[in-house]
Amino acid sequence: MLEVYSWPTPNGHKVHIMLEECGLAYRVHPVDIGAGEQFDPAFLAISPNNKIPALTDPDGPGGRPISLFESGAILLYLAGKTGRFLPADVAAKYEVLQWLMFQMGSLGPMLGQAHHFRIYAPEKLPYAIDRYTQEAQRLYGVLNKRLAHSTYVGGTAYSIADIAVFPWLRSWKNQGVELADHPHLKGWFDEIAARPAVQRGVDVLAAARRPLTDDRAREALFGQRQRLQR
Repeated sequence: MLEVYSWPTPNGHKVHIMLEECGLAYRVHPVDIGAGEQFDPAFLAISPNNKIPALTDPDGPGGRPISLFESGAILLYLAGKTGRFLPADVAAKYEVLQWLMFQMGSLGPMLGQAHHFRIYAPEKLPYAIDRYTQEAQRLYGVLNKRLAHSTYVGGTAYSIADIAVFPWLRSWKNQGVELADHPHLKGWFDEIAARPAVQRGVDVLAAARRPLTDDRAREALFGQRQRLQR
């Protein structure tokens, strides 16, 4: 039984979706990031960057237990464990991996900053809001152009690149983007959203989701505890 430590955020949803797509047995342990549970020593032992998600597998490589943090690493691990959603062909594999890295290095961080300055920051800073809103719009354009010529983000087949990208685009309104302005991306988005495993994945812990805008949540997510509590 895989043990998943998570919360209903885009990065958490990536792993939930992958687990559902692969049909793997797992148990989810909620880590309430607004309440500061990501700083619990037991969680830090498997996720030293105090971020969700994290995963433990008692039947890891060679039959030995393994713990992992970082959603992209977990997607790669699960793809390797199951042989699914990452092509065996070398060229096709690296086509998928470059788009997975695009999500990890560009899409996620930039959309995260758009969320922060547009919604969570206690002071509305016009320069920051404009900067990250424009970057969000640019990245949506990159994906729309890609999907004008590719069935899926990573190539001809549904893959971990699609699984990584999709959850981050569910909040397009909060990012200052109109999805309808990107028709190729919208068609892809609607197709992915209709997949039963995706629907099950985004429903994991959905009942626990709440706005993270109170003072306690701000301190846990953006305050000094990020630096001091290790």
